[in-house]
Amino acid sequence: MALHGRETELKELGELVDGPEGRSGVLVRGEAGIGKSALVAETAAAASVAGLRVLRTAGAEAEQNLAYAGLHQLLYPVRRGVAGLPAPQRAALRTALGLAEGAEPSTYLVGLAALTLLAEEAAAKPLLLVAEDVHWLDRASADVLAFVARRIEHEPIVLVATLRDGAETPLRDAGLAPIVLGRLSAEAAAELLDAVAPRLAPAVRTRLLAEAAGHPLALTELPSAMTGLDGLDPVLPLTERLERTFTVRAASLPAPTRTALLVAALNETTSLAETLAATGALLATGTDPEHPGALGAGADSVREFAAAAHPGGFAPATAADPEILAPAVDARLIELSAGAVTFRHPLMRSAIPAAAAFAERRQAHLALAGTLRDQPDRRAWHQAAATAGPDEDVAAELERTAERARHRGGAAAAIAALEQAARLTEEPDPRTDRLLRAAELAVESGRRETAERLVRAARPADPRRRAVASRLLSEFEDGVREDPARVAELAGVAGSVAADGQDDAAMRILWSAAMRCFWTEPGDAARRALLAVADRLPVPDDDPRVVAVTAYVAPFERGDVVLARLRELAGATGADPEVDRYLGSAALQVGAFDLAARFSAAAAPGLRAQGRLGLLPRALAVQAWSRARLGDLTGAAPAAAEAARFAQETGQPFMFGLATAVQAEIAALRGDHKQAKTLADEAERAGLAAGARPVLATVQFARGLTALSEGRFEDAFADLRRLLDPTDPAYQLALRAYCVAELTEAAVRAGQADAMREILRELAPLAASTPSPALHIGLRYARAVLAPGGAAAELFAEALRADLTGWPAERGRVHLAFGEWLRRQRRVVESRTHLRTARETFDALGMTAWAERARRELRGAGESSPNRGPDAREKLTPHELSIAQLAADGLTNREIGQRLYLSHRTVGTHLHRIFPKLGVSSRADLAGMLKNREG
Repeated sequence: MALHGRETELKELGELVDGPEGRSGVLVRGEAGIGKSALVAETAAAASVAGLRVLRTAGAEAEQNLAYAGLHQLLYPVRRGVAGLPAPQRAALRTALGLAEGAEPSTYLVGLAALTLLAEEAAAKPLLLVAEDVHWLDRASADVLAFVARRIEHEPIVLVATLRDGAETPLRDAGLAPIVLGRLSAEAAAELLDAVAPRLAPAVRTRLLAEAAGHPLALTELPSAMTGLDGLDPVLPLTERLERTFTVRAASLPAPTRTALLVAALNETTSLAETLAATGALLATGTDPEHPGALGAGADSVREFAAAAHPGGFAPATAADPEILAPAVDARLIELSAGAVTFRHPLMRSAIPAAAAFAERRQAHLALAGTLRDQPDRRAWHQAAATAGPDEDVAAELERTAERARHRGGAAAAIAALEQAARLTEEPDPRTDRLLRAAELAVESGRRETAERLVRAARPADPRRRAVASRLLSEFEDGVREDPARVAELAGVAGSVAADGQDDAAMRILWSAAMRCFWTEPGDAARRALLAVADRLPVPDDDPRVVAVTAYVAPFERGDVVLARLRELAGATGADPEVDRYLGSAALQVGAFDLAARFSAAAAPGLRAQGRLGLLPRALAVQAWSRARLGDLTGAAPAAAEAARFAQETGQPFMFGLATAVQAEIAALRGDHKQAKTLADEAERAGLAAGARPVLATVQFARGLTALSEGRFEDAFADLRRLLDPTDPAYQLALRAYCVAELTEAAVRAGQADAMREILRELAPLAASTPSPALHIGLRYARAVLAPGGAAAELFAEALRADLTGWPAERGRVHLAFGEWLRRQRRVVESRTHLRTARETFDALGMTAWAERARRELRGAGESSPNRGPDAREKLTPHELSIAQLAADGLTNREIGQRLYLSHRTVGTHLHRIFPKLGVSSRADLAGMLKNREG
């Protein structure tokens, strides 16, 4: 039947099918019965005619707790291609789909495997991916589809997904264009009604049009239920009226057909064989669906039903005859095709169990559980659905189901199974343990609200379990939205846990509390309490966890110890990416930006390989922050851009804000003032409402650099001084001390030299307590610039004698300031050497504004400077630069795709754009032009 009133939507979808590359797809949204499936079916038919291959999956409410069920359905037709995937991806996908045993796979690694597989298939024939009712997809499959959707714009692949109004799905934020289906116009509604029921009496037709109000499913299904004007209850909502219509239609069927229909509705799959086997087993027990027998609960009942089935699976002798479903087909409730039984609409499927008594549903679930003897996860859920009260056997089965789901990377499914197991657990302690285990999985997968709900439900009574609960709720690292007093509470919890001998749990709580000392400011007392607990733990001083906690809590008081440990540990990078990540963060706290860049750069490859994209943006943000401060803008820019992208994708708004603030800083250093201001404003919006101090501090630093670059020195001084004001939201205990050089430059030019000298006096105790490289580099610069008369020359020389290996921007800054001072002292010839060095340094680093300052000073000293041409790397976006650098390093497109979580075709598309931009035609030329640098 032709669609009525959907011409605009069909045209949009037709254009998408005609040219899939460049667009990822659409998300069709609307209320139940509005015609989403019909629209998608029409699109799929057109796609097939146009030469696209159509792959389908559909969410089913009963399958929501079966990890990767939806992905299995989508990829089943292309399963042979799995063997050709790179080994890590192949292993991850096979484990996720339950096809092989392996290490627990990351959702993102599974997503990359799916993307690679689909891209390979699309190279032979363009693909249309259809995902219906995505609100009912299991969470793991939905996450993978969202991952894929974000990365197929350069592939001959398009995704069309459908979503019910008011429902949530990860695909909402996957870049799919929205199509919102509304009710049909009066004219289109009349055309549809006349097409499906052409001989209605005028009064009935008028009533139906009014009651249906343009709702397509109502217009097609209600006419058959009308017997005069009393066929509808105008009080009920339309969806309930439709469900009641379907219930009435089912009630008129023969009892065996109703039994089979109920079994089909409760089955997770569309398998006709399963439905008939379970129906046959149900009828073989002599259970009358109208008067169910008094079978026992749980596992014993399942065994009784299983006895009616063949030990190896479905039993032809007991399976019901397919003809048992013929009346339901005639009633237009289901369709039978190729071994599948499909309800014509989800509302039909939901109406059948809703109208059945619990005893009827219970018997059907038990029959399915008895039939699915070789599928323990599905069997366990049916057992649970058939169990009204506590049942430890069923709870244990669900616990095993949870463990299998977790092993396949299906955290959401594992959480659901454990929570259901807890509901069936009578004894308080095992119930609490199951809920806390579910909460732990929620923490690991970043589901904070779920974790908090589960911990509240657990109600732990004994000290050990209460400690576990406290630890779990402390492990959401930022703590930005919490009261800073929470840090002192965590110190107390950590102390109690440590006193109970649980050193590892205490350390994990301390780490979470220490992270809060970065994002918020808890005060000196809370910091001292944390240190006291850390000092008492029987853990070696060189334990990386102790080093990191100490750096966050006491970056100055313990800076000497932390720096010594970091330098010792720097030789062991690459062994554990998570350890490298938090040591990189620790190095940033104590102002060792060179070490921070080194540790975080070492962490990134391992986190990529493990698919830990939740931790990757944290490592990349530290790497970008540190490299930008060192002047390595070429390394900082792609790291910051990638950190922002992955932080957004993994739902980490404050890490997104921090990475965006670093991008603003990079833009300011390059002299792109407009971009710097735009990015700073965006980052501030991410951090201001919740008071994320590192974000706001970096924003103010970027604004100060922009003002310096533009010659607005009073503004620059005001922007940067905010970092040192404890009452300002941009104040961050550690970061405040690492802008001394910039603040001094602004102060001198703004006529605030005396104010700056007072600031230096306030910083003197910090300098005395720590050998922090960044702090002392800044102080040496400040003392030289502020020195009176002839004392400055020796102080500048002292600043240049310091070890600035790996700190080229700071060395360039000293040369520039020294050259400026020498010129003012009329030592023009001497000044040229320093100014020339500064110009060359800033040109090499791409710090345009500072290079131009050096040029102006050189001109004043009587020496002209050649104009700097644009660096090849500056012609590329940060994303393109990242790809170009990896290609220059000799990586293949496939290897680059694995690093950056892109398909190799997308990498190829980017390289085809990069080569003309740079005027090169080969990877060898690319390597020569970029002169890739490490550090």
